[in-house]
Amino acid sequence: MFRGGQTLLTVIAVSRSGAVDLRILNSVVKNNICTASVMADKFKLPERYGAGEKSVWVEYIQLASEYKPKVNLGQGFPDYHAPDHVTKNLAEITTGDNPLLNQYTRGFGHPRLVESLSKLYSPLVGRQINPQNEILVTSGAYEALYSAILGHVDTSDEVIVIEPFFDCYEFMIKCAGGTPRFIPLKPKPSECGTQTSAQWVLDPEELKSLFNSRTKMIILNTPHNPVGKVFTMEELEMIADLCKKFNVLCVSDEVYEWMVYAPKKHIRIATLPDMWDRTITIGSAGKTFSVTGWKTGWAYGPEALMRNLQVVHQNCVYTCSTPIQEAIARSLEFEISRRDSPDCYLTALARELLPKRDFLVKSLTENGFLPYVPEGGYFIVADWTKLGGKIDLSKESDRHADYRFTKKFAKEAGVLTIPPSAFYSEQNKCLGENFARFCFIKKDENLALADKLMKEWNAKQ
Repeated sequence: MFRGGQTLLTVIAVSRSGAVDLRILNSVVKNNICTASVMADKFKLPERYGAGEKSVWVEYIQLASEYKPKVNLGQGFPDYHAPDHVTKNLAEITTGDNPLLNQYTRGFGHPRLVESLSKLYSPLVGRQINPQNEILVTSGAYEALYSAILGHVDTSDEVIVIEPFFDCYEFMIKCAGGTPRFIPLKPKPSECGTQTSAQWVLDPEELKSLFNSRTKMIILNTPHNPVGKVFTMEELEMIADLCKKFNVLCVSDEVYEWMVYAPKKHIRIATLPDMWDRTITIGSAGKTFSVTGWKTGWAYGPEALMRNLQVVHQNCVYTCSTPIQEAIARSLEFEISRRDSPDCYLTALARELLPKRDFLVKSLTENGFLPYVPEGGYFIVADWTKLGGKIDLSKESDRHADYRFTKKFAKEAGVLTIPPSAFYSEQNKCLGENFARFCFIKKDENLALADKLMKEWNAKQ
């Protein structure tokens, strides 16, 4: 449409001679372009969202859709069923006798669920957690992070982020007006021949240098995605001491808490001396019960800190799915009742994943990768550079080598993986370029298929 609702045909028709009056046409076109430019400028994406770049997940889901690799070892979700009692609970709730279980529930968390979470975590942190004001149920751990960051970070605040990191951390900090300060985990040489995630360590002096009077928060992720590192007591004490010295809040992302492989043990930083009052801990039902599509998470911590999360949550999501929360509550109650049994899923999950981890580590090693054996979680970071001479990356246009490799590998070998440079800040992306991230919470037959595909690909090169 042109001025006053005119179309181009209307403008042409009103010229006196019946011919096109180019002066009128040019004037209308210029006017229209000017109007479009002004509108585009006024309605552009706010600067806090950057240029609106696609996330690695959007890009690689599209890659999978286009090239249809035979095995998806990229995205972090199981391709097999959750425990029977978990899914049966949801089915019974949605068709059961209580109609209110399909309606709105308490905004800060379904009563039965927050009670269950209190029973689960109180013994683990050595204190009684108040289910009413020290637990918040969120739309996935993602929203728990969002509420924790937006609820505490203000303009000019600094947040320390350990690299590699879940890619939303940086984005959320910037949305809150804060400034992320990055410190990478760096792998040190192995002393025993076998490479493990324990080799990825922080430089104590570099970490200390990031703390100052503007530091509001540090985000800790243990067990770590994508490295699989389980932070040691010594490492956690170093972080805790700096938090206390500089009066800094710790947001501890512990969604992989039940996936730790013996002899390693998960240590909650909130249990360290004087850290409860400055720690928000985040968990996930999707990771706990292998139901990532349920998108339900939680945060727990002292009332004074949780209040800020509640304010963000009530003005964003307000409340989460009632039947899903009820199903999670019943599932937790069942697992708590058999907490000391080897059948308890909270214990059995790591045992279930261990042979999958070991199979994929062996397969990657035999197929030319150099994997770091993870101590926790369900990802393996593997160095692919020994395969560099077998694969032509010249036709892939991405700036970072790991993007080029993972895309070409998916197209040629039929195995989808994720480029770890997506989990680094712009200045440190080079640190992730030699690696690919593999997920092993997959059916045994799909892990075997991945092994077969990689062997076939190697044989052709």
